[in-house]
Amino acid sequence: MRTTVISHAAFGCATALLASSATYLALAQPAASTGVRQTELFKTTMNDVLGRVVTVRRTERDPGNGSGPHRHPGSHTIGYVLEGTYEVKVGDGPLQKLGPGETFYEPPGALHAVSRNGSSTQAVKYLVIQISDPTKPQTVPE
Repeated sequence: MRTTVISHAAFGCATALLASSATYLALAQPAASTGVRQTELFKTTMNDVLGRVVTVRRTERDPGNGSGPHRHPGSHTIGYVLEGTYEVKVGDGPLQKLGPGETFYEPPGALHAVSRNGSSTQAVKYLVIQISDPTKPQTVPE
């Protein structure tokens, strides 16, 4: 019970902190050239929460760029859109078109069927926050 409470508290605090600093993080990163770019902003092992690893990445996708269907077997994944339009479909859920300030969540092992920039003219930038079991693969393509 105590570990569960600590886990939920740590998860909530990390998410709130990252969401509130999203504008700063967006401005602090240099522009890159093409395709998809990921910048790891933060990573730590949560020794008091079953050794979970918390990672925060800033992802940028060029117009029309996306990834194939995949899963994150050991990760709770939260996304927060900074700029542009991000299209996402998780599991049996609907295709979502998310804009700045909107979020998505993928439970461990869920199929991330669609992950793409929803614009053919503008880049999309979003934060990816993961709480992961380091004994499981980070990403598994379908």
